[in-house]
Amino acid sequence: MSEEILEGKEAGIVHIVGAGPGDPGLVTLKAKELIEHCDSLLYDYLVDDRLLDWVKEDCKLICVGKRPGMHSMEQAAIHHLLVEEAKAGREVVRLKGGDPLIFGRGGEEVVALQKEGIAVDVIPGITSGIAAASRLLKPLTHREHASTLLFLTGHEDPLKHRPRIDWKQVVVDNSTIVLYMGMKHLEDISNQLMQAGKDPETPAAILQWVTTPKEKIVKTKLGDLAAQAVEHQMAAPAIVIIGSVLS
Repeated sequence: MSEEILEGKEAGIVHIVGAGPGDPGLVTLKAKELIEHCDSLLYDYLVDDRLLDWVKEDCKLICVGKRPGMHSMEQAAIHHLLVEEAKAGREVVRLKGGDPLIFGRGGEEVVALQKEGIAVDVIPGITSGIAAASRLLKPLTHREHASTLLFLTGHEDPLKHRPRIDWKQVVVDNSTIVLYMGMKHLEDISNQLMQAGKDPETPAAILQWVTTPKEKIVKTKLGDLAAQAVEHQMAAPAIVIIGSVLS
């Protein structure tokens, strides 16, 4: 533990905060307030640098990375650091892209902090899947097209022993599919969906760096999804939406 941890000093608190999809204007007022007043801020690769300008002069800034294939810090080390900062009596913001509890490992951080008796709360953010639909001016649910919505990850824990996604169950109804972290396996995922019965003509879209100046959008259909991703050089971070709501 850090030398700054004083015996008998009251522990601080950790706020796990959603930074939204990229555009600083889409951050909640509560998130901005916490960023402005925190003593330590741990942030990820996808967090816009402009949010870091909000911190007070003596705030401790710590980049914990989390870039595909280039993790600068293991998750267990992040847990340890959060605990260390809080036990030093600091008010800590753990700033995560999108919403902390949607494919963001925020739940793991909550559990790790609770095990150490650290006060913790979660401030939601706009998840990139919701933001992507708004950029297309399309709903994710619609009375005539889709009454259910599925958020899927293309990057599951490799230690899972059961089959990861039941693709036949996914295509049982006409749910809108929002795929996170799926670019690396997009061809396989598209094939799995079609083999399970999803119509290759189903409208689809890929949105890269959604709501940022680097935003790039490709509209296509399920059967051409992987080929279009290659042709237009689409890569992470990107959201894929598949469903008749896009028609």
